[in-house]
This record gives sequence, structure tokens and C-alpha cells, in this order.
Amino acid sequence: MIEIQVDRLVKSFEVGHNVLDGLTFQIDQGERVGLLGRNGAGKTTLFKILTGELDYDEGQVTVAQGRRVGLISQIPVYPAGYTVEDVLRSAFARLHALAEEMESLAARMAAGESNERILKRYGALSEKFEVFGGYDTDVAVNKIARGLSISDEMRRQLFDSLSGGEKTRVNLGRLILEDTDILLLDEPTNHLDLHATEWLEEYIRSFRGTVVTISHDRYFLDRIVTRVIEIQDGKAEFYSGNYSFYAVEKERRFQERMKQYEKEQAKIQQLEKAAEQLRVWAFQGMDKTYRRAISMEKRIERMRTTSKPTKARKMDARFSSAEFHGDEVLGLRSLSKSYGDKHLFDGISLKVEGGERIALIGDNGTGKSTLIKMIVGELYPDDGRIRLGPQVRMAYLPQIIHFDHPDWNLVENMMAAKKGLSAQSARNRLAAYDFRGEDVLKPVSVLSGGEQSRLRLCMLMDDEINFLILDEPTNHLDIDSREWIEEAVEAYDGTLLFVSHDRYFINRFATRIWELSDQTITDYPMGFAQYRQMKAQEEAEKQEAPKPVKEKHMTERPARGNKAQQAARRQLTICEREIAKAEEAIAELDVQMEAAACDYEKLNELVKQKETAQAELDALYERWEQLSEEAEG
Repeated sequence: MIEIQVDRLVKSFEVGHNVLDGLTFQIDQGERVGLLGRNGAGKTTLFKILTGELDYDEGQVTVAQGRRVGLISQIPVYPAGYTVEDVLRSAFARLHALAEEMESLAARMAAGESNERILKRYGALSEKFEVFGGYDTDVAVNKIARGLSISDEMRRQLFDSLSGGEKTRVNLGRLILEDTDILLLDEPTNHLDLHATEWLEEYIRSFRGTVVTISHDRYFLDRIVTRVIEIQDGKAEFYSGNYSFYAVEKERRFQERMKQYEKEQAKIQQLEKAAEQLRVWAFQGMDKTYRRAISMEKRIERMRTTSKPTKARKMDARFSSAEFHGDEVLGLRSLSKSYGDKHLFDGISLKVEGGERIALIGDNGTGKSTLIKMIVGELYPDDGRIRLGPQVRMAYLPQIIHFDHPDWNLVENMMAAKKGLSAQSARNRLAAYDFRGEDVLKPVSVLSGGEQSRLRLCMLMDDEINFLILDEPTNHLDIDSREWIEEAVEAYDGTLLFVSHDRYFINRFATRIWELSDQTITDYPMGFAQYRQMKAQEEAEKQEAPKPVKEKHMTERPARGNKAQQAARRQLTICEREIAKAEEAIAELDVQMEAAACDYEKLNELVKQKETAQAELDALYERWEQLSEEAEG
């Protein structure tokens, strides 16, 4: 069944420039689709058109009749005084309406009305209320809140008092609680920590509806989507696989188009040479060759319509590293920090040596950014001390970027940051970071979050540094910009300390993990993949802890029955063991897939193995249900 049908869609915001220019695609029920494209390609515009928030100029958009669409990028305005709890429970508006009608009917029956239609209506409403989970709303809200790290304290807060990221998280929870058929997720992981992101991935896997997501989180895309639609120049290109498949296939198609283009260009040169010779012969009196020359030139013009394939221009700037002589780059001694009654961390002592690459991870609100700000001198600890090595030259990219002169344009800000820099030199440096033409004359205040990060990096990378600190460096960046930052960090040979929820970035660079949890930092001297394996093993050991054996009572199922039931029970025990083994095998494959996130061939093989294992597990579940019925007689 087709859920979404888009045919020759056109949308423009300025005359002569179509953001969407003849976009055509369809999405079937139950699909998991990743919508990719550079910032400004029209992805969010398309989502707003699908939900009816925006009109379009031409074409046709059809959403299957009766299907409920939910968009996470929309943060509705709620009535004044609404708490987070009120917002989450607003997802049950339909259930509230059913409950009110049921109460009204119950009151009428209690007053003595015994109309058969009232009884029938009340029965139908009761059944509907139960099917929609009306008696389990508390359980559902608690489960979603825990998964998205929405604490009990936050649930009591006013919704309007939350930050933009917190509002997005709460709205995601409300959307999940609704009975939605089609989920449109616009950068859903941007404001989620690792724990909440992984919870969301598991939720999407079990969600029975259709999911379309805009995301620059490559790890998330690899684990969730099974199909990619890329919007490029206002049109759609299709890839039947996850992000890793898309990246390899996109490069293959580019090389194929380039070979075809070069082949056509060689043919054009050959024809041009032949046409020139025919014209020479025609000039010498061979009139028949003139017509052949004209025909050949028309053929050449038709061949010229194929344009040369192009790639996004790569930014080629790099960090300038300063030499470091010594052992200790950073020392933390008995560090403590609190805000009122909230204790972030206490008694932290750590040492950083030259050349290390450390990822600081932890749930939102645990104090990661606070610790970074203390290291760079923007905040002070309540107790303890921070010591930098004597030859350390530090650079810092904050999560929220501020400029001293937001109303000045890019060139003026560059010149103010780098004394003695000429306007032309500033333009040249900005061009290396993909700021060109009219863009450099924009006020800094109108830049997007990703553009502001890029501009700040442009200022940082000209300094000679040996200790680089990054706080969520890939937030708000599209995939091309993320890859550019990764190449710059790869080439940087100094010490690196970074906060990130981007698992692809962490997996690529971290040689040491600092996990901030329960007011302390646990130091793992290993890469991210090895850290994840260790955490998975710890979790598995917790689940395998022996459980107390319940005493059997007379009311339980009797041990004996007819021979068929006894045989079914024996088979049921065997089946349960096989299910446990299959689940362990799939868990192990998940760990291996995370470790092989950067290796497409190995990842592709592991995905196939997991699909086979999942099919076997599904068959075992069906077998278990059949045997359970037989064992019960």
C-alpha cells in the first residue's frame, strides 16, 4: 500500500529559484526511509508540505486516506501554564474524549435510564478505550519519559521554561505517545544523548508504521533506514539500502557518469575533427561534403547536452599544530562542582598526556559542557584545581557559538579576530571554508548554526595549537561538513578532548573514553567500539544474574496431562533454549555491526547475517506460540 505519493512537486520562495523542482517519489507502508541532501536542499520544506503547514506551487501530494502524520520538527504552542506532564498527556486527546463520553453515559445509566442504545454505545466505547490503551496511559508515559531521559523533575517544570533541545525531546515523546501512522523525524538525534538515541532506535525498529527521517547522524541512518531518497537540485535520486550503501553507491554512480561523460567528450572531439575535415573538402569544391558536415555538427550539439558530473567542493583547510614538549597536557585534581542542590561531580582526578584523543560522554545534564568550560577558564570549580602544561596552546569550539560583533559581516569579523589581516586575505581564508561571493557580506547573526560553527573553525584553524577542545562539533552540520571536520581532525596531530553524541565521530577518533555518570568520571583507556563491547558484556551479566525460584502452588498448571501435552511441554523447553541462543547471537551481531560501522563490506555482510538470524528467531517465536497452545491443551 502506498502511504505517500509525491508527483512533479514544485516549490519556490524566490522568483527564478525552485527549491523543489519536479520532485517525484512514493513511500510504501512500513518503509524506513532516510531523506538526505545538503543544508538548504528543501528537506524540511518537503516535510512541512506533507503535513499541510506549507502550500506548494505545482504538482500533487497525496497521503493515504485516514493515515495520521506526525512531524517532530514542529513544536506546537501550548496553553500558558502547561507543564511537561501536561504536554506528554495531550497525546491522549482522543482517549480523554472517549472517557468523557463514557462518564456521561454512566451518569445517565446511574440516573435510571435503561435504553438499549445507551448500553450498546457504552460497550462500544469501553472496548475502543481498552484497545487504544486507555487503561495503560500511566505506564506508557513513564516508559517514554525514561527512554528519552525526561526526569520526574522535568515533568513538573513549565514547558515554556525548557531549552529548545528539551522542548524537542518532550515533543518527540508526545509524538510517540500519539497513535501516529507516519512518523516524520527532522534531525531527531540532534538534542538526544547516547542513551536516548539508542532507545529511539529500538523504538523505531518496533514501530509498525512508516518512518521518514531527515538526519545527518550516519550511525543512526545505518541502524534505522533501509532506503535513501536524496534531494539534489530539487529532484530525487533513490538508493535501496542504508547510509553505508548510499555512500558507496553514490561514488560508484559518480564514477560511472564521469566515464560516460569522458567517453562522450572523446567522441565529440573525434566528430569535430571529422566535421572540420569535411568543411575543408567542401571549401575545395566538394559540395556534397558540406551537407555531411552540417549534419555532423548538429549531432555534436545534441551530444553537448550532457553536463559534466560534479561533486560538492571539498574544504581543504587544516588545523595548524604547535609542537608540544612534555608529558602532562592537563591535570584535574579533586575537582567538584555544584549548582545549588544539584551536584554535578565530586572529587574528579584525571591526567591527560600529549597526543591523546579523549571523548567525554554521558547523559544530558550530567555536566559535560560545565567541565569543558571549567577547563577553558569560563567557569570555576567549587573545589579542586585544574592545571595546564606550561607549553599548552589551547583552542576551543563551544556548543553555542557567540561572536563579539554579530551585526558585522564575515570579513569584518575575521579582520577583528586576526589583527593586521587585510580584507583580501580575509576573503581568501573564508573561501577555503566555502564562504564565497555575496555570502561573506552577510551579518554573522543571520548565519545558520552550522555556518557559525564553520566560521568559528575558520578563525581557530589559523592559530598554532596543540590542545584542541570541541563541544558537540558536528551539531547542525550536514554530512559533507561533518566529513570535512573529520578530515581536519584526522590531520591534526595534537591532543584532542571532545564532547559528542555523534557515534560515528566518537568511533573514528576516540582512543580513550571518559564516561560522566553518577557525579564521577569513569576512565576507559580504549576506543569506542571496545568500550561498547565492555558495556554490553556488563549489561548481559546483569541480566543473567540468577533469579529466585518461585514455589509452585496448586493453582498452577498441572505437571501431567495427556501425552500430546507432555510432548509439547518438552518441545517448548527446547524451543525456549533455542530462542535464548538466537537472541544472544543477534545481540553479538549488533555489537559487531557497531564495531564495523566504518567498514562497508564487513557491515553489509553482518547485516545479511543478522537478517538471516532474525528470520530464524521469528520462526522460533511462531513455533513457541504454537507449542504453548498445545501444552495448554
